[in-house]
Amino acid sequence: MNDTFEALRFHTLETNISYFKPRQDLPDRVKETSPAVDVMTDLRQVTVLMVSLTTPLSMALERMIKGGVRMLLVTDADGKVQGLITSRDIQGEKPAKILEKTGGTQKDLMVGDIMTLKNKLEVLMMKDVLHAQVGDIIVTLKQVNRQHAIVVDHDPYKGELAVRGIFSLSQIGQQLGLQIEPSQRATTFADLEWAIEHGGAKP
Repeated sequence: MNDTFEALRFHTLETNISYFKPRQDLPDRVKETSPAVDVMTDLRQVTVLMVSLTTPLSMALERMIKGGVRMLLVTDADGKVQGLITSRDIQGEKPAKILEKTGGTQKDLMVGDIMTLKNKLEVLMMKDVLHAQVGDIIVTLKQVNRQHAIVVDHDPYKGELAVRGIFSLSQIGQQLGLQIEPSQRATTFADLEWAIEHGGAKP
């Protein structure tokens, strides 16, 4: 070993300590003409929240609340995306309709019972998103009356398509200047139109 190397000093932790987490620094404010990527959660920079097919609905909703999101990706044991589940799925009519047919209570239902399966998902391509503006994403979501859109891209390491990003109506509203907490209610397209017209002045 080279004599010029020197051992570093170890220190004792004397207080509680956390740890660094992936973070994406999106612009605080955007306009409808801003690049679409300015409002996209990029999974190359942020760890996505996930659940399994067998996660109870109550646990999935709790994970959404703690994470401040309204959508979770559903994956299998190999980490492959099997679909997605939203707070609208859990709190809407889906659970009641299933229980009418199968019996039981909501405690018996799992994510796999009400999620949107991958073969039913409509996704956006990253190559298209790179040329789009925020307004284009709003129009796209409004056209299908959805709160979220998934973006897929070619993974250069695996040579296959993978989920690259997520658009959230609530996130877009927040960056347009709307003061709406996810725990209160979902952002509406009327909210976004107000924010665009009035510079985000609506509380």
